[in-house]
Amino acid sequence: MKLLSTIHQYDVSMFYWVMARKHLAFFTQISRWVSRSGDGGLYALFAVYLFYTGLPADRLFLTTGLAAFLLERPVYFVLKNWFKRNRPQDALFDFRSFIIPSDQFSFPSGHTSAAFLMATLLTYFHPALAVPAYLWASGVGLSRIFLGVHFPSDILVGATMGTSIALFSMRILGT
Repeated sequence: MKLLSTIHQYDVSMFYWVMARKHLAFFTQISRWVSRSGDGGLYALFAVYLFYTGLPADRLFLTTGLAAFLLERPVYFVLKNWFKRNRPQDALFDFRSFIIPSDQFSFPSGHTSAAFLMATLLTYFHPALAVPAYLWASGVGLSRIFLGVHFPSDILVGATMGTSIALFSMRILGT
């Protein structure tokens, strides 16, 4: 229990440190757009693109991505409902997030998990996209903190989970 308390104290400190940098409206606007890019619509468009290219490598990318997301979403859902960690708005006195989250609990970050899953797959299948893919995935995670819906450890675990599930899916499918 002491470990969880220590992690929570660290999270709250880091969260407030990030929030202290929120004085620029620019960060809020950028965070909204970056966060929206991880809502799922781009993943669907990308899947349609890969399907219609017809290239064998793109079909393998699509198959691996679908398998990874079919594993990641249930793991995310089970963990989120098992830990039932309150979001910053519910855990901190007199704090309001900048957006309304899509669900009740914060741990782990599903947006971050999915973004890092995608970044890991992109890096494997298209190595030249590694830097922009991981910058985008990191931006998605940070945007969730900036918008006040996640603590830093939610993001860290989401990134680890998404990366791990992508690597596991590639290993299982032999890619």
